[in-house]
Amino acid sequence: MLRADCANCFGLCCVVPAYAASADFAITKPAGTPCPNLLADFRCGIHTKLRDRGFPGCTVYDCFGAGQQVAQHTYGGQDWRSSPARAKEMFAVFPVVRELHELLWHLTEARRHPAAASLRTELDELRAELERLAGLPPAELLALDVASRWQRADPLLTRVSELVRAEAPGPERRGADLIGADLRRKRLRGANLRGAYLIGANLREVDLALADLIGADLRGADLRGADLSAALFLTQFQVNAAQGDTATRLPAGLDRPGHWISASPARSGRVAGARRRR
Repeated sequence: MLRADCANCFGLCCVVPAYAASADFAITKPAGTPCPNLLADFRCGIHTKLRDRGFPGCTVYDCFGAGQQVAQHTYGGQDWRSSPARAKEMFAVFPVVRELHELLWHLTEARRHPAAASLRTELDELRAELERLAGLPPAELLALDVASRWQRADPLLTRVSELVRAEAPGPERRGADLIGADLRRKRLRGANLRGAYLIGANLREVDLALADLIGADLRGADLRGADLSAALFLTQFQVNAAQGDTATRLPAGLDRPGHWISASPARSGRVAGARRRR
């Protein structure tokens, strides 16, 4: 449910977002406009060559399963090409469901930790509510205040983080500006790195076990040899945006990106880029 199934989507991630020509995208594309590489069957025409063709930004995107949810459940398999009158609505619904699914991912992750056993009832109640909301019809989805759900979940996820990290308390670096920082000799096991800006940071061979990484920006971060096998709230989106190698240890359920195999060492220095919230 929370992993992308592109075969059951209508290429929504290739249509809905806007992007500008940059190091991440070879062209500028307005929101709601199909990428010229999107084929008639909703597959990407350059999927295996995205990085070579100047579209690395596409390779780091993750919809948390929102694509197939919107395509197959919300719209019952009715795609935006054959039903153009519903296209605009569908494109507006997709980011709402994606937000709900991202939050569901974190709640599911939180529940699996034994240290959070005392909070499982609250976690399950909120998960059940979000699953119900994600299944609402389009008009009701568009009326949702998703931000209020994040606000409700944040204290709960924070408490889970505190309980888990109590096993090995680390430094408090929530929201820290660590862009381009050399962190190879820093003790980050059990660290609170929520919302930290780690763009281009050198985390090579760093132990990030029990580190809270929710919302941390890992674009271009060097994770070669790093241990993230027990990191908290790490997503595929973050992993895809970083650089790593075969020695990088990831949590169960996350895939090693194909570009890591031939990744060149990340350059040091500050790396510019847009910042994510949280």
